[in-house]
Amino acid sequence: MSKIAIVTDSTSDLTPAQAIEYNIHVRPLYVVFGDTMYKDGIDIHPDEFYDKLKASQTLPTTSQPSPGEFIELYESLLAAGYDSIVSIHLSSGLSGTAAAARQAAETMEKDIHVFDSHSISAGVAIQAVVAARAVKAGKTLPEVLEILEGCRKNVEVVFTLNTLEYLAKGGRIGKAKGLLGSLLNIKPIIKVEEGIYVDAGKARSQKQALEQMVELFADLAKGRKAVEFIVAEGMAEASGRHLKARLEETFGIEGIICKVGPVVGVHTGPGTVGAAVLYE
Repeated sequence: MSKIAIVTDSTSDLTPAQAIEYNIHVRPLYVVFGDTMYKDGIDIHPDEFYDKLKASQTLPTTSQPSPGEFIELYESLLAAGYDSIVSIHLSSGLSGTAAAARQAAETMEKDIHVFDSHSISAGVAIQAVVAARAVKAGKTLPEVLEILEGCRKNVEVVFTLNTLEYLAKGGRIGKAKGLLGSLLNIKPIIKVEEGIYVDAGKARSQKQALEQMVELFADLAKGRKAVEFIVAEGMAEASGRHLKARLEETFGIEGIICKVGPVVGVHTGPGTVGAAVLYE
């Protein structure tokens, strides 16, 4: 039986416990404050990042790994005895990370499959975990890729922001530009569709936004059953706990909470809370 490695990147916001439990290999992206570059999740962690973000007079930038860095990771996994690699990354509509991974794979000409999640944060995490579970269950490579395709079609990501300032400045606002003219006290609700951000509504408070999100997740079931969810929060712990409780109440399943990491946080800012729900 072939040995399959699962790779993702740090924008998945996987918890350290998840990465260890499922043997998922995480390639960090970079956050740049002035002249200093930090490896996401290694040199800088969420709490430290948000403190620096609030104190910074200029918006930090982000940088994807180079193809050479992916080659280095892939070569180390093949040298460790893996026969093939499934590399799952944030949407190519939001970053060039998947393209860099694909360039590395094409250069190496090995059994490496780069998969565009069409998602971000917890939406990528769920796909990586589902793939890793399939590997643990002894599924073949074609079976793992088929399961991953099904997962991508059935994972929905919705989040709310404290402000659109960071998405706008970072150039990642996608089809949610219509929200830019909203009053300052309006909380935008964003949905990820086909790997880009779209306007999914707005509310006058974060509490109202959370309730609208729960209703939207219930509507998105469309005859499907919610089987798993991850809540992601960036300096919004109380709201994250509230959203988790409401989704558990709505779907009758238990979820987990992760932190929105530095690279995603550059573009979403503090006060962000959302979730990825997997249906079947």
